[in-house]
Amino acid sequence: MAVKLKNLKQQTIVITGASSGIGLTTARMAAKRGARLVLAARSENALRQLTDEIRRTGGKAIYVVADVSKQEDVRKIARAAQEAFGGFDTWVNDAGVGIFGKLEEIKIEDMRHLFETNFWGLVYGSLEAVKHLKQRGGALINIGSTVSERVVHMQGIYSTSKHAVKGFTDALRMELEADGAPVSVTLIKPAAIDTPFPRNAKNYMDKEATLPPPVYAPEVVAQAILHCAEVPERDVFAGGGGKGLAALGYYAPRLADKIMESSLFVNTQKKNKPARPREVNGLDRPSEHLAERGGYEGHTMESSLYTQASLRPIATVALVAGAGLAVAALVRASQNRQNGARR
Repeated sequence: MAVKLKNLKQQTIVITGASSGIGLTTARMAAKRGARLVLAARSENALRQLTDEIRRTGGKAIYVVADVSKQEDVRKIARAAQEAFGGFDTWVNDAGVGIFGKLEEIKIEDMRHLFETNFWGLVYGSLEAVKHLKQRGGALINIGSTVSERVVHMQGIYSTSKHAVKGFTDALRMELEADGAPVSVTLIKPAAIDTPFPRNAKNYMDKEATLPPPVYAPEVVAQAILHCAEVPERDVFAGGGGKGLAALGYYAPRLADKIMESSLFVNTQKKNKPARPREVNGLDRPSEHLAERGGYEGHTMESSLYTQASLRPIATVALVAGAGLAVAALVRASQNRQNGARR
């Protein structure tokens, strides 16, 4: 069955993890484009600020304080959407937490805690969303990562959780397609993104955590998410650097291993300052502040030509073909002038 998705102005969109980073950026962008929003996160103060901000500018939004690792909280999100807007058209599972450090040094309870949010929270959200969307049609958008495809050293347990997210999302998509359900299921795979993720992650390293380049702005991911809310897509890399890393891991896995095992790569994930106390993290407690970006100290790429091209292949082919014709015309004109000069 062909899935037809509404224009954003006609949609109600649920976003988990809406108080920070990609979720926050997506919420603000969707509000500007006229979507009604159901915003979910653990921090009530941050959610209240965001909801008030959207409403002051004429948008429509409600918030739900929810910990997605608890299935009843996720059900509460769906009920709130039903009561306020009569349901929802797109559900974005963005809530996630991180851990930096070696697997042998990370406490098992921290690994389990991360999986409760990153994997089980997404499972709860996906199943709740599908239960409603199978009746009315719409989009389920799950936020994976480049590390869904290629594990990154020192982010091993986070990478593992995102591999699980990819496996679950792919399996659910196939089941729904086989059943002819009117639901688009998309996996978004961001590259390294300048969000508060490193600051909020639980850090077992000796230095403050940061991200390996290239690093992209959260708007790159938000634009991809909102595109997929209107146009069915199977999966999308948000940031060409992520696609490159995944390709290296696929075609030259041992080379990718060796690069990542090197101290040079490990040091790209460490700032030149001592790590903060480990208990200061977003795994154990929510951040109370709205923050889209994390203050990455290197260069942040504000757009991704690769991602834009992958989402609009026909336009890209036309653009490249047009550019080629223009170059050919210039070459012919130059050759004609040279031939004329010889005569």
